[in-house]
Amino acid sequence: MKKSIYFTIAILLFFLTVIISISAGAVKIPLQEIINVFTGNGDETSRTIIFNLRLPRVIGAAVVGMGLSVVGAFFQGLLRNPMADPYVLGISSGAALGATIAIILGLGLFSLSFLAFISSLAVVVFVYAISKIGSKVSMTTMLLAGIAISAFISAIISLLMLLNHDEFTRIVFWTMGGFSLTNWNSIAFSAPIIIIGSFVMYVFSRDLNAILTGEEVAEHLGVNTEFIKKIILVLGSLVTATAVSVGGIIGFVGLIVPHVSRLIVGPDNRILVPFSALSGAIFLTLADTLARVILRPTEVPIGIITATFGGPFFLYLLIKNKQKN
Repeated sequence: MKKSIYFTIAILLFFLTVIISISAGAVKIPLQEIINVFTGNGDETSRTIIFNLRLPRVIGAAVVGMGLSVVGAFFQGLLRNPMADPYVLGISSGAALGATIAIILGLGLFSLSFLAFISSLAVVVFVYAISKIGSKVSMTTMLLAGIAISAFISAIISLLMLLNHDEFTRIVFWTMGGFSLTNWNSIAFSAPIIIIGSFVMYVFSRDLNAILTGEEVAEHLGVNTEFIKKIILVLGSLVTATAVSVGGIIGFVGLIVPHVSRLIVGPDNRILVPFSALSGAIFLTLADTLARVILRPTEVPIGIITATFGGPFFLYLLIKNKQKN
């Protein structure tokens, strides 16, 4: 009963966040005018701002926030570590490298997303390979490897930026994150991939619950643990790569949201994953709104906003884990 109340509150907060995000910006649109636009009675200027500018980026932020949070929840469960997320494991950086190469080559959105997926998957394979000791994977090594490869990839991206001045601005967009260039075409391409990928991952929630009790126990219950790991890593890479193709590198969403959601609704992934998805949509939509209004009319890259929350939160988790040990 209590969890259904949490979901109801989260749904109401989501709709409130969407309204605030549509209203806020360089041009403030009153609530009554928003209602008029959606009922077909608003003026042409407000209609253009809402349908061509505000609504696509609100949907983009919500979908990307949902996808990153779902991936973060699964990675934290799979690695049994609250500090795991696509950003920390290097998947976001890998996807950004692929996107950077696509931008330099002048490729379209589909090719950009494909290269982002391939490069992020390559990072997953590399991190997984060097973290494997015999038949087991060292969680600590995986996290450290992810952080190390993120730093290395960031250096490569910086070098590519220096060597390609004409594409400097677009590459900076990917490295700092933002939804200012989001349009209906990018939403039509990315939203189905992120939503379907997240849903397929959710199908394995029960299996992930079994793995959390111990891999040997899970295997006795009929769960193919190695197959589940690979499926989650591949789908997580696909969702993350697609999210990067829309909003660039947006760190810490997959770290903060699932952890806080776990404190609210508990560790059962059948409940945690959908609640994280909803909370992630709220968090990133609010972050995007803040990015637009905090230094109005200048827009702050959303990666700065999420890192402002995520950096201290990551340190808090480190200190908390240290005290447990």
